[in-house]
Amino acid sequence: MKKGVVVFTGFAFLLAFSVPAVAQPSSKAVETRIIDNFDNVGSQDYQVPGKSVNSTESHNWTWAVQASHYIDKEKGFPKLDYFDGQPNSLRLFNKEGDQPKVLGVKTSYLRKGENWFEVYPESEGKPYEIPFVGTVTQVDFWVWGANYLYFIDLLIRDADGRVYTLPAGNLAFNGWRNVIVPIPSHVRQHSRLRSGPTTMTFVGFRVRTDPDEYVDDFNIFFDQLKFSTNALSNVFDGYELKNVDFGDSGSSGSSSSSSQGEAK
Repeated sequence: MKKGVVVFTGFAFLLAFSVPAVAQPSSKAVETRIIDNFDNVGSQDYQVPGKSVNSTESHNWTWAVQASHYIDKEKGFPKLDYFDGQPNSLRLFNKEGDQPKVLGVKTSYLRKGENWFEVYPESEGKPYEIPFVGTVTQVDFWVWGANYLYFIDLLIRDADGRVYTLPAGNLAFNGWRNVIVPIPSHVRQHSRLRSGPTTMTFVGFRVRTDPDEYVDDFNIFFDQLKFSTNALSNVFDGYELKNVDFGDSGSSGSSSSSSQGEAK
């Protein structure tokens, strides 16, 4: 009886130490990536992996805003612009010559109610969705609240095309606050298909007014939008073959397909 207990205990000990080592992603691959610090208008140089191995693509965008029906359009609202400034907690990381900026939005509605506005990336005059890299655990950003009871949400699109609204709390505070939004485990971040979207994307921010809150004079500012990710979580043995060209993409084709054609 004692021998059986010893064998079982030894097996449980071995299982406890061997399973996490296989199932858990490497902690060395976890990193933080900045999407936009709002310092370089339209030239963020945001790098994502390219279609071929060891290649990258640079993405750039501007920011736009749209609002619900009762926005005071006659006075030019909503208004969006960039301003000098940053949260005090970020000043430590400034380098010589840096000119930190923040993104600001001002709104005014004609009446109280369920009003909203969205701040979103734009490229060539059209809404643009920013691709994430790796498997994202959380998104965080700095937001300046004017102590109004408004609510802010994060809009993301999963790899299957569904848009999720992730609550990020309310704006009933004064000044800067760092907001952290965890990514739920049920959100599909990587598509199992080779066609269509391949990763989760950032769609934008949505701010909603409380029906009883004042709506005629509201300001909000954003800074340093970033995310934490395991950048290598979706890299597998043979990853370089995922987007190999068989000659049907309009290009000259890969070397392997060319050699096969010559053999024929």
